[in-house]
This record gives sequence, structure tokens and C-alpha cells, in this order.
Amino acid sequence: MTTAQKRKKENLNPEAIRQKLKLRHFEVKRALSEKYPHVDKYFQDKNLNLGKIREHSAKLIGSGLVASSLFLLPPTDNLKQLPLPHELVEKFRGEKGLMKNEKEEFLVATLNSVLPDKPGPLSYSEEKFLEQIFQNVFGIVSRASLESEHLNTTYGFIGAEQHLRRFPGDTLSYHGEGTALKEGMAPGLSAWGYIAPSQKDMSEDLEEVEKWYAVVQTLYLPDWNTRQPYLKDWYKHRKVLIVNTRNGKAVVAAVADSGPAAWTGKQFGGSPEVMDYLGGEKYKKGKVVVFFVDDPENKVSLGPVEYSENLSSVISYH
Repeated sequence: MTTAQKRKKENLNPEAIRQKLKLRHFEVKRALSEKYPHVDKYFQDKNLNLGKIREHSAKLIGSGLVASSLFLLPPTDNLKQLPLPHELVEKFRGEKGLMKNEKEEFLVATLNSVLPDKPGPLSYSEEKFLEQIFQNVFGIVSRASLESEHLNTTYGFIGAEQHLRRFPGDTLSYHGEGTALKEGMAPGLSAWGYIAPSQKDMSEDLEEVEKWYAVVQTLYLPDWNTRQPYLKDWYKHRKVLIVNTRNGKAVVAAVADSGPAAWTGKQFGGSPEVMDYLGGEKYKKGKVVVFFVDDPENKVSLGPVEYSENLSSVISYH
């Protein structure tokens, strides 16, 4: 492959294009507000959001492009044909339902049929497929993209992290006992500082945040430096669904730190409790899928995720 061909291939990378369009969108929106404040005020008075208008337009344009491609492009054997989620569930569902280990086997088999061997950014269709599967299996609505925000990758390696300092004067002895303490305490503060300003401000909810926390690479988002402090506030304690692709175990965690560094070869991190549940005491690194939890009413609890009692009862046929 020539240098020109490689450059052309890079320019056609869907994720790179999406990030460039996203940055351009925010630049145009900011420029419009600064140059035409009366227009911005008009939209606010009408309770209209320019970002939402863009999304609606993109959906219309995207639908047109998809429809056109179906008519204009010939079929190809190179495209991955994803089965319908309810078809998979029906295939693995027994007369009396599946036992827990059978449900895990079902999910692992499904993930193996969809995910590439090497972790990396997934296609739009792959992410949408997994969103439906996770909702069917766990009964939790999760999104690869939420409120127009999207991680650089939703499929990568997770690594073990240490306990975070929850408040000034916090020590490891406050973080449980036994195997939960083996990873030790992080020497510095998280990207958001202490979990609480003081020990008296530590609530049960905040204790759960530190116990079940996740690390995502916010520092490598293409618009991280240009959109602070909005993004920093948006990601703080944001709930994510972490699914171990090897055994089907899943956890809802709260984003409480930024990382890991790119040179580690990992894209995510998990607290000692998160890692222990996902893979056991010796689990230090593994492949996972990480989606945002769509939970506007804050009804989804942090911690281990149970499988739905009856897979077919939560199937969406749309």
C-alpha cells in the first residue's frame, strides 16, 4: 500500500470523521452565539437546542443515505451480517428459561460472534446491536453514545486500579478488609480530586462511587481541552456498564478518574471491587465493552449486574 493510499484510508476512518464533525459542530455553535447573540436568545426563548436540531437533521440525512445505499450498492459478502437480538435470545432460551450460567454462556457466545479479536473502536451497527443485547440480557438501557458524547473506543482492555482517597485524611483501613485492600491506595488524587470534601460529607452514595468506580480516557478525547469544564462535569461520576467479554459478568460503575495512559495498552480501569467481580482476585487485565448507562432518573444502582429473569420478557422487536 502506497503512502497516498494509507493517507486516504486514514482520512476515511469513520471515527476520525465523526470526531472532526463533532469539533466543527461546537465551533460553529459557539461562533453563532458570539456573532449573533439575538439569534441564540431566540432559540433559547423557543426552547430550541441547536445541538438537537443537528442530531435530528443528521438522522434524516443518515436515513436518506442508508436508503440510497440499499438501492444503489450491490450486496457484498464482506459486510458482517448481524442477527436480530430476539432471534439470538429465542435460539438460546429453553422451555423453562435459562439458568444464570447459561445466560452468561449466551452472552459470551453473542459477543464472540460480534466483536473482533483485537479490541478497538466498533462500528455504529455493532454498537447498536450490543445496546439491544445488553438491554435484553440485563434489563438496563445503555448507550455507546449518550447526549452526543462518545468515548474514543467502547471496546478495549481494562486494568486493575487502586483505591481512591475519598476525603482528606482517608486511609486504606477505611476501605474494607481482606482481598479488597490488596491493591492499596493510589498515591495521588483522582482527576476530580477527593470524592467528598470531608469525612462528614461522605454519604452512602459516595462510598458506592469509590467502591465501584471506573477509569476512562477522557484526557484523550479530541475536544477535551476545548470543551472544559463542561466535559469534566459531564463525565464526573457518570454511570457506565462494563461487560467482561470472556465470562459475561457485568458491573455498573461510576467514572471517578481519568486514564489509563496510552502507553499501558489499556483503555479502561476498574476499582479493586470492580475487577474482583468481573474476573476474580487474579483478574488484572481483560477485554471489556463499556457503554454509558442511560439513567436520567438515577434508578440504576452501582455494583454487580444481575441477568434478567426471563430474557424474552424484555425483548424489543423494533
